Amino acid sequence: MQAADVRARLVREVRELRSWRALVPVICLIAGFGFATSARDSRGTELRAPGTANLADLVTQAEARVRSADKTVAGLQAQVTAAATQAGQNNGGVAAAQHQVTPLVDPGGLSAVRGPGIEVVLDDASSVPAGVDANQALVHQSDMQAVVNALWAGGAEAMAINGQRLIATSAVHCVGPTLLLNGEVFSPPFRVAAIGPSRTMQKRLDASPGVQLFKQAASYYGLGYTVENVGRLDLPAYTGPITLTYARASGK
Repeated sequence: MQAADVRARLVREVRELRSWRALVPVICLIAGFGFATSARDSRGTELRAPGTANLADLVTQAEARVRSADKTVAGLQAQVTAAATQAGQNNGGVAAAQHQVTPLVDPGGLSAVRGPGIEVVLDDASSVPAGVDANQALVHQSDMQAVVNALWAGGAEAMAINGQRLIATSAVHCVGPTLLLNGEVFSPPFRVAAIGPSRTMQKRLDASPGVQLFKQAASYYGLGYTVENVGRLDLPAYTGPITLTYARASGK
């Protein structure tokens, strides 16, 4: 390397060093201002409290708020039903509209139903075998969807999972080891209750590739899978919103 090149490099390094020295007081001033602001806002407490930083606590708190909101909604729905009934008795137009809607209530899952059917229970493995990926010991979204689709295909007239009614817009969605259904979170075991022809539904379960795959995994990894014919199932009415929140019909 030529002497001129060495000298030029040294000059650049000196300039860079001087620039950083000039910035150090500014950085310290900004940091000090940030520390002072944090101390003022926290008033001697933790800005990130353990209960707030813990995701499990956040989920538990959210579930409690959802349950409270569900109770409020149920009370309001009861008031609306009573007001609608009263309006139908006093107004011919309202009575005619209600007469048109009534046949759609049961197929839409908006009323409680009772009848014989089948109950399928899926559960995580109680322990993870040595050398096995932990995900293999969990019930997955595809497993739940396979069971639900097979039951619908087998002629199920009504269905619920862990007491939560399924309707046409219900989506079976798993988040980690939990099930998210109609805005509520459920933990295993997952009980899928379906009212309908038990024999036909059982045949569809046996013929479903997804269900067969889960049964194989259950026998190998220790997952839980049981099917039982039930003489009487009581399924609740769907109480959530029935309008689409995000989907919109395209204008033509």
